[in-house]
Amino acid sequence: MGELLVKALTINGKTNPLGTDGAAPRFGWKLESERRGTMQTAYRIQVAGADGDFGKPFWDSGRVESDRSIEAAYGGPKPASRTRYHCRVKVWDNFGRESDWSETAWWETALLSADEWKAKWITPDPAGIDPLAEPAFLLRKSFELRGKVRSARIYATGLGVYDLYVNGDKVGDDLLAPGWTSYRKRLQFQTYDVTGKLRSGPNGIGIMLANGWYKGELTWLNKKQLYGNRRAALVQLHVSYSDGTEEVVATDPTWTATTGPILYSEIYHGETYDARLELPGWSKGDYDASDWKPVVPVDLPLSVLVPQENWPTRVTETIRPAAFIRTPSGDAVLDMGQNMVGRIRLTVEAPAGTRIRLQHAEVLDKEGHFYTGNLRSAKQTVEYIAKGEGTESYAPYFTFQGFRYVKVEGYPGDGAELPLDRFVGEVIHSDMPRTGEFECSHELVNRLQRNIVWGQRGNFLDVPTDCPQRDERLGWTGDAQVFVWTAAFNYNVGPFFRKWLRDLAADQKPDGGVPFVIPDVLDGDHSSAAWGDAAVIVPWAMYRIYGDKELLAEQFDSMKAWVDYIRAQGENEFLWNTGFHFGDWLGLDAKENSYVGATPRDLIATAFFAYSARLVRDAAVELGRAEDVRTYGELHQRVVAAFRDEFVTPSGRLAAPTQTAHVLALMFDLVEGKVRERAARDLNRLIADNDYHLTTGFVGTPYLCHVLSDNGYHDTALKLLLQESYPSWLYSVLQGATTIWEHWDGIKPDGSFWSDDMNSFNHYAYGAIGDWLYRVVAGLDSDPREPAYKRSRIRPRFGGERLTSARARFDSPYGRIEASWRAEGGTRVVEAVVPPNTTAEVLLRGATLDKLRESGRAAADADGVLTAADTAEGALLTVGSGSYRFEYPLA
Repeated sequence: MGELLVKALTINGKTNPLGTDGAAPRFGWKLESERRGTMQTAYRIQVAGADGDFGKPFWDSGRVESDRSIEAAYGGPKPASRTRYHCRVKVWDNFGRESDWSETAWWETALLSADEWKAKWITPDPAGIDPLAEPAFLLRKSFELRGKVRSARIYATGLGVYDLYVNGDKVGDDLLAPGWTSYRKRLQFQTYDVTGKLRSGPNGIGIMLANGWYKGELTWLNKKQLYGNRRAALVQLHVSYSDGTEEVVATDPTWTATTGPILYSEIYHGETYDARLELPGWSKGDYDASDWKPVVPVDLPLSVLVPQENWPTRVTETIRPAAFIRTPSGDAVLDMGQNMVGRIRLTVEAPAGTRIRLQHAEVLDKEGHFYTGNLRSAKQTVEYIAKGEGTESYAPYFTFQGFRYVKVEGYPGDGAELPLDRFVGEVIHSDMPRTGEFECSHELVNRLQRNIVWGQRGNFLDVPTDCPQRDERLGWTGDAQVFVWTAAFNYNVGPFFRKWLRDLAADQKPDGGVPFVIPDVLDGDHSSAAWGDAAVIVPWAMYRIYGDKELLAEQFDSMKAWVDYIRAQGENEFLWNTGFHFGDWLGLDAKENSYVGATPRDLIATAFFAYSARLVRDAAVELGRAEDVRTYGELHQRVVAAFRDEFVTPSGRLAAPTQTAHVLALMFDLVEGKVRERAARDLNRLIADNDYHLTTGFVGTPYLCHVLSDNGYHDTALKLLLQESYPSWLYSVLQGATTIWEHWDGIKPDGSFWSDDMNSFNHYAYGAIGDWLYRVVAGLDSDPREPAYKRSRIRPRFGGERLTSARARFDSPYGRIEASWRAEGGTRVVEAVVPPNTTAEVLLRGATLDKLRESGRAAADADGVLTAADTAEGALLTVGSGSYRFEYPLA
């Protein structure tokens, strides 16, 4: 019968998470089976304590008759603080098989309450070190250990960004900890296993602390100290000895402080590092710190501390420079070959005091000069001052840059070409697991997909930023919500958005308004349509993609508050025609010198009002909240009716003759019947009359191809995808883009720039086309009635002569799903992979059952095919798990 295996056991969506909160864990696992149609019928979870002894389990679910293999609830005693728990799972399936136990996984809780913190917040004594000084602080302590260490954990955080050191070594590979949250309400702390770094006798612990987002300069308004004017550290080391005793070392007034080689470090502006000021061994136990300055305690709350939620920020890839360039003005420039986000690590031998300067930029101008105009006030400059002691290596500690090109000044060599092997680009972003891949027969579209992925990597750095290079880099809500579906295909963004949504709820206004950016650093500006709707759209997407009902329930009050806020605006509670709105931001049909497209803002606002009300209703259905189902269901109907009264003429025409107006009316089901048919026809005409070019901005673009394909105009959607002249997705590709641009014409055909004012070349919003590529072109989608791809939909739409194949692969919570299609001679071949414990609906357009074959057999009779029928569109099948190859004659 073949083997049934349980693999990839996760706890709260992560593998072996260290430092979790005290909430009841949620378990997930994936099945492996060579038998088609495998479905789980029951499971059993066992949890053991710190000793890992399943003979005396901490909790045993017993056999649970259920097909649930994601978000399975824990039902045992409340987990204790600072404790490791082990778990394993076995399952039974519909073929009567019982699996072996899975490999053992574990999770370990962090400090679970404020009263468990023995540490005190500390900062250098202002009498010894100016708290407003630019150099990074070093804080340290020596301590003695009296025996053999069984285990050791550090719980740490900072106001600012920090690196942690024990006995001369950096602890972990995380960067820019503790990350960026709504600091006054939520501050993450990290858990580190330092067992292997400690020894009997003298030991040392140290923390390096810089401004980061907490105290550094943010926004184009040059604001500093937005959260506080003093950096501070909080560190608590728990040492468990082999004899069962324990010792705690924590930040307190016995620590000492100084400054070191980092003279300056800012997120936007870069870092200055003087290697001559390094303090070798400063975090070791035998280091002489007699000349260091005292520290003082700081009265700061512990109640806002939460264990790490997001994926940590790390170096995820290294890139070697692709070329050396000498610009017309004589600048020595490295071309990394890729617009990336991160830092340069340089290696050099140079006399003491040699100053090497690295300036970072995204593009060269049309004459080939190094161009920094679009950075606005962001300096993106790193300076390294050599100590003159052999081979030296350095990369910035507490900053990151967005760049492809690096201007290098002061590197030894008398004006010769730079030695490329002495420079390495280190790519930095939240270390999200990759989950999706897409490819097709059109190489420019494949390049577009790579640009989408690189844009996501560059802008998913702890928060979903709009851009990673200029003086902004903020968590714009509108950008996040339009891109969330694309993002969740490419990477596992569950923990990433869980953390961000909690900050959104924390920063939400008392009246339900939602700030433009999260975390909120724009002085209370808030509540534009399509931006604030992130409060509803993103948690709903997380539920649909990952089945995270717990997050949906947690965010539900925030979702309702946003919709209730809209309802309270203006004189008509079912139209949103008041307040400030970004509109169809950067729409090409905008008036001269305007960023706002021509689509009426009240139309956009009311359309999103209807959409968010519908999603709140749908969320209430999933959460079993009947009264909310009625309230928001009725509200949705009234808003849709108001939209039609206000924006649809008596003859059935949309009153606003813009592409975006038609897109929103169709995408959000605001029109029906003959009016819907006319809206789709008029949208197609608007595009055709514009020589198959789009005019949409941030609001309309994500949905444009979806509504065309869904309403009978897939050929037009393909023409837009494959359009190569401005404005189009492929225009930037042909201009050499390696990420997604903010403007369709960031670089004009003559090589000039759109503007200096607002012209990011790494701005992921228009990359939302990826969602259509994956779900429509490749055809890999989910059934909206079953979250987390429990029931997938494989419905590829074929591409004619210019697009002859496509393939998408996605690691869903249940396992790998694949959908692909191509032509082989006169035959259409569609292949699908469906993971165990799921089913898929497969629609093969143009196929009939009498001519459809699966792996050489009549498809209707193939193993794993549960139902089969001919429809007007083609053959429709329901299949169980397994790999399938369907073939049928081309029409």
